[in-house]
Amino acid sequence: MKKFFLLFLLVFVTLAGAAGWFYLRVQRPYRGYSGSEQFVEIPAGAGSRTIGDRLVAAGVVRDEVTYRLALWLSGKGRRLEAGEYRFDASMTPIAVIDKLARGDVYVINLTFPEGLSVAEMAKIADAHGFGPASAFESAARDLEGYLFPDTYPLPRRTDATKLVRMMTAQFDHVVTPDLRRAAEAKGLSLRQVVTLASIVEKETARPDERPIVAAVYENRLRIGMALQCDPTVIYALERAGRYTGNLRRDDLAFDSPYNTYRYAGLPPGPIASPGRSSIEAVVHPAAVDFLYFVSRNDGSHVFATTLAEHNRNVQTWQVDYFRERKAEGKGQGAEGKGQRGRGR
Repeated sequence: MKKFFLLFLLVFVTLAGAAGWFYLRVQRPYRGYSGSEQFVEIPAGAGSRTIGDRLVAAGVVRDEVTYRLALWLSGKGRRLEAGEYRFDASMTPIAVIDKLARGDVYVINLTFPEGLSVAEMAKIADAHGFGPASAFESAARDLEGYLFPDTYPLPRRTDATKLVRMMTAQFDHVVTPDLRRAAEAKGLSLRQVVTLASIVEKETARPDERPIVAAVYENRLRIGMALQCDPTVIYALERAGRYTGNLRRDDLAFDSPYNTYRYAGLPPGPIASPGRSSIEAVVHPAAVDFLYFVSRNDGSHVFATTLAEHNRNVQTWQVDYFRERKAEGKGQGAEGKGQRGRGR
């Protein structure tokens, strides 16, 4: 009986020791890579053995036995997800398994603001490491206006073709069947909607003004009046490599089908990628008779129905306004000189 008890005690101690060792093994943080971070790519369809091999080879998990034990204790062996994972600190094997089971893959959030052209988007993609700008422009050829501006969570190795495909898919998702039917009811093709929406997007950043600006241009189109939109001229100059950053009076005579000062109607296509609110503004414009608007120099605009009223607004906000600012600047300069004189 005594021998049996001693044998039982020995087995118990051995098992307890082994259990303790296993517990410490899967709960002890480990970091076997030397750099500040380590990336591990888990291919789609990879089995648990392949995943373990990659984690061990990358120095994220100590060894195969530890990985297997952590996998068994977690009960998540069938829930590990594919993707690229980033590790930048010591982690327990259990925590590593949990990370893969959550699908906590590493992505870079790439944001494209509203109102950018393909060329401008290409520079952003390039700056964030998603291939050269030329590759993006090539993949987005003939898609001006149809790359939806949004924030895209991207794996590091996303190429331009895949990114452009994601952006056009988001455009198709945002421009719903209801929006398309509403446009058709107005006699507008999708291209016409996007083209006009791109102009609205470039003209105002205020959501409350977009339906009004859309109405101005639709009113002009209805009566055969030239759109006379500065952003279309800028776009034409940029395509020709002639834009210097300032729109001059002589530029309004530049010969391009995108120059809405020279050519009536809409330009051949979009000049930028509009956001949802600009698209909706074109499909559902404000019920106003305005034909003109001018900037108040604070991001907002003042609207007018007649040319006489518009000319008065131009005088107030483009002539008098800057004359007063210039005079104030001179006055402040003179006051400053007087103060410096008194200081001597």
